[in-house]
Amino acid sequence: MTDFKDRERGEEAKFAFDEENAFKIAARRNRLVGEWAAGLMGLTDEETDAYKKAVVQADFEEAGDEDVIRKLLGDLTAAECDVSEADIRTKLEECAVEARRQFMSDGA
Repeated sequence: MTDFKDRERGEEAKFAFDEENAFKIAARRNRLVGEWAAGLMGLTDEETDAYKKAVVQADFEEAGDEDVIRKLLGDLTAAECDVSEADIRTKLEECAVEARRQFMSDGA
């Protein structure tokens, strides 16, 4: 019975570890896509830092990526940038790959 409990605790720890890493990668992805959008909008370095944080915060509104996509699309449209929802989704995917690569190379 002890082996089963040990294995169960191990699985729970692995799940928590995986969830934490997924959260860190998503936050990094959101900072990267925020930086991309800030560049399109011509924001200053200070504005870019604040905007990246705002994009990360936007991801806490609801599960999934729709909240981030809505924010980016609204902000880019308001800034008269010619970017479609499909462009944003593509960039999110690219940034997710880059965020995972950075996360793995950092050993974080």
